[in-house]
Amino acid sequence: MAEKTKIKIQYYRSKIATPEKHKKVVAGLGFTRLNQIVEREDTPSIRGMVKAIPHLVRIVE
Repeated sequence: MAEKTKIKIQYYRSKIATPEKHKKVVAGLGFTRLNQIVEREDTPSIRGMVKAIPHLVRIVE
């Protein structure tokens, strides 16, 4: 069975004063606090969520 690749995403800018859609994307990625790093499967849907809010999150190598 092939191993699923993972990406680490860091939430580094506050969602205060952003549109409601951006706040929902941040919550959908599983972030609860600033500077939190989560590990998610590297799928097109997760990549699309990250692409929607590049000013709030970054991919950690």
